[in-house]
Amino acid sequence: MPSERGLTFDLTVFDSVGAVRLELALSAPPGVTVLFGPSGAGKSTCLSALAGLLSPQRGSIVLAGRRLFDASAHVRVPPHARRVALVFQSLALFPHLTVRENVAFGIARDVARGERAKISLRWLERMQICGLAERLPATLSGGEAQRVALARALASDPGLLLLDEPFSALDHALRRELALEVVSVVRELDIPALLVTHDRDDAATLGQTIVKLRDGRRETPHDSG
Repeated sequence: MPSERGLTFDLTVFDSVGAVRLELALSAPPGVTVLFGPSGAGKSTCLSALAGLLSPQRGSIVLAGRRLFDASAHVRVPPHARRVALVFQSLALFPHLTVRENVAFGIARDVARGERAKISLRWLERMQICGLAERLPATLSGGEAQRVALARALASDPGLLLLDEPFSALDHALRRELALEVVSVVRELDIPALLVTHDRDDAATLGQTIVKLRDGRRETPHDSG
């Protein structure tokens, strides 16, 4: 039986000439599900569709019992209202904001100032970056910047966490450390997380479920030889 906090989707996305970019159905319970495959397999397209950054031509997305998208019923919840947090490979930190301000930016505007400060501090502590609170992104190491991006995403109280090649620029030891940290946090929050990677070590370390994609579709044992 699917978890009440899980994610279920069935999506078809075409490119500009009508070829299939993505055709994927998946049920993801709380925990980390890895989308694994080569460049062009459709992994990032899948995350963009779930986050609402593009609209599939067919299909539906249901998160924790809430319908975020349904092509046939003309339902499309806007990105800011989905409770979906997306961490890009580039991290996309605001260069003019401090670490503390970057983390606070992820929190809903209707949250009181005092509560926003408490939430920010909690995630700075959880990601072990309290000492960086007043630093600017340009002064951070790659691992520090990654922790800030994760803290900002988690401070938004997401129902779904999407991670697009988040550790690719880090060395192996740091990549593993942060990967295990993500797994721990996702378990604590009891939410689904989808992580995109083409790195087999990342996939093996992170994924309680690994979904292999090729040419926009789920790869079967026959496909992979």
